[in-house]
Order: sequence, then C-alpha cells, then structure tokens
Amino acid sequence: MPRSSDATGVAVGAGLATHGDARLAATEAAAAAAAGLPGPPDLAVVFASGAHVATPEVTLEAIQEVLGAPALIGCGAGGVLGRGRELEGGTAVAVWVASFGQAGEATTFHASIDPDADELSLEDLPELAGASGVILLPDPYSFPTDVVLAELARSAPGVPVLGGLSSARTLDGEAALFLGDEVHDRGAVGVRLEGVELLPCVSQGAAPLGPEVTITAAEGHVIHELAGRPALETVERIMSELSPRERSMIDGVMLIGIVVGGGKPEYEQGDFLVRGILGADPESGRIAVGATVYEGQVVRLHARDARSADRDLTRALGVRVEAMAGRPAAGALVFSCNGRGQGMFGVPDHDAAALERELHGAPTAGFFAAGEIGPVGGRSFLHGFTATVAVFAG
Repeated sequence: MPRSSDATGVAVGAGLATHGDARLAATEAAAAAAAGLPGPPDLAVVFASGAHVATPEVTLEAIQEVLGAPALIGCGAGGVLGRGRELEGGTAVAVWVASFGQAGEATTFHASIDPDADELSLEDLPELAGASGVILLPDPYSFPTDVVLAELARSAPGVPVLGGLSSARTLDGEAALFLGDEVHDRGAVGVRLEGVELLPCVSQGAAPLGPEVTITAAEGHVIHELAGRPALETVERIMSELSPRERSMIDGVMLIGIVVGGGKPEYEQGDFLVRGILGADPESGRIAVGATVYEGQVVRLHARDARSADRDLTRALGVRVEAMAGRPAAGALVFSCNGRGQGMFGVPDHDAAALERELHGAPTAGFFAAGEIGPVGGRSFLHGFTATVAVFAG
C-alpha cells in the first residue's frame, strides 16, 4: 500500500534487490518500489553497489523500463540500505520512488565546477532559493562540496540540503553519478524539490561532555582562548573533571561541538556542529579544529560511541515524528556514513532498523556514503560518522 495522507499527498515506495544479475535485480527492486505508489512516480532515486557499478547503464535502463520516471538521480555506493536492511558490501540495488500529488515538483540537475575559473564557478546548478529542499549526491574528487554548501548558505539561505558523497566508482575508476538514463563521471547530481514537506534529520552520533564554554579568541580554524583562558588549558581542565566512563568514551579521539545558530537559552544535542580537534600547541595553548570558528561561539566537548549514536538517532527521528503532529511519514531517504554499520554498532542493520521502527514502517532507502550532507543550525554542512535523513511527511 502507498504511504500517503490522501490522494493528493506524498506517496513513497522502496525496493531492494541482491540478485547477481544486474538487470534482473534492477527490475525486481524497481517493481517492488512501484508497488508502493498509486500511480506513476514523479521521482526515482537509485543507489547501486557491486556489479551494478560495473555496468550502471544496464541497471538504469532496466529500472526505467519498469518506472518510466520523469526524474531520476542516484549514484554508485559501497553499500546500500532499504526496508530495514543494510548491505554494506557486495552487489545490491536500492530504488526509492515518490509521487508528490498536485502541488509537488522535482527538478533534477547535474552540476559541475569550471576548472579554468579563478573563483568558484558552478555550472548547470538551478536557482535553489525558495526550494522546499535539495537532495545532492556529489563525487568527492571532482566537486568541492564544502565550498559549494558555503555558497548555497549565502545564495539560498534556509534551504535544507541533504545527501551524501558517492562511495563507489566504475571499473575505470570514474565516478558513477546517475541522471535519468545517463551516467556522469564528475560533478554532482541532485534534485530541487518544490511544494514538498521535507523534514531534515541529522544524527551526528556524538554525546556532549562537560560544560559549555565560550570562545573568547579565535582565528580561522584555531581557537586561542576558551572562557578567557588558553584553549588547551580549558580543555584539559574539563577533561580532568569528567567521570571515568566519560573519559573512556573519548578513547583518544576528542571532538568539539560548535553552536552554529546561537541565541537560544539552552542548547541541545542537535544544535552542535561536531568536528574533530585536529591538534594542539602546548606552548601557546592553542587548539586547531575542523571548522572555521569565531569569537563568541559556544562550544562543548563531545565523544562518539555506539551507545550515544544509537540514542541520538532515535531521539532525532522522534523529534521529526512529533513535528508531523500525528501525520504519518510517507517515507525517507537515508545517508549513513560508511564508518557506521556493523563496524560501529556490532550488529547488522542498525540505522535501517531504527528508521523502520521510529517511522513505523515507512518505505526507506539510502546508501553508505563517503561523507553526509545535512543542516545544523539552519545551514547545511558536510559531516562524517553521521546518519542524515530526509523525512517526507505524508
């Protein structure tokens, strides 16, 4: 049955297939996805791994023979997710389809960078200001995602951008980015959504430790002072006051959460942009972090472990379910870090099962990405070790 609130609302279907024959698997996954819609799809999103990346044109042709979708994007993946399952390797294809009723619109694009331009020059990127949301699937080698997201924060403020970096390449070592029945070897593919209610969800999987402190001196990626004292001294003091269990969570990898959108009386777990502490200078007391920082920003130490990641994803999805005020989720697209999965949680299917449980069986599909895109504090960033989810309200 389709998941939608009424005949004119959003309906979503998803299919997953692991057959060794690429054409047969693509046909099977597309048919399963199409069965979730009351009619033809407005958008199809495809994630393909293993043999599908060797011959992506065959996979796309078979999918479109079933769907005939007017808009299709996708990419090669190291592993795919769908319908409560995670396939972290091998040959698999996940197909996600949606119909948006009378009001929704999906416009696909292939964007690239002019390599000869002195400054950032985006080619074939549509106007994104005012969009309901954007799904973006870049190639990590030929598309400067961080730089582009910073530009979009200026040119299309408030528009949520979600997606992930393609994590598999063709036999020739080229990118595998899907647009319609074409395969592009560089740039990024995406879709601009209009008139569609999309709820972005970013689970960074990190637990806050110690108190919040304010940056009192900084330049670029370097924090000079925290709370009026040398930054390293303040960090060491906070660490000395942590419980033994909290110190064990750090396990040699310390993270810092940076409040991006300030002005709140209290900051919650999802308000922090989590980045690594890249190094420290004991002589000057300065620390370098993986983001540009400014005087006056609030920061807090963080640590990442399986338990905090599990709790954070459940919490973040619960917030989106509450925001829908009793309406069901029509479906979701998920972009999970390729460092999560069984290696992080010790059990298979963690993120996929959480989506299945918290969204009450709404059709989902996604892939294990080489970097995940999603908003924190009203601006979209490139993340690591996160699960970012585009939840579509029914």
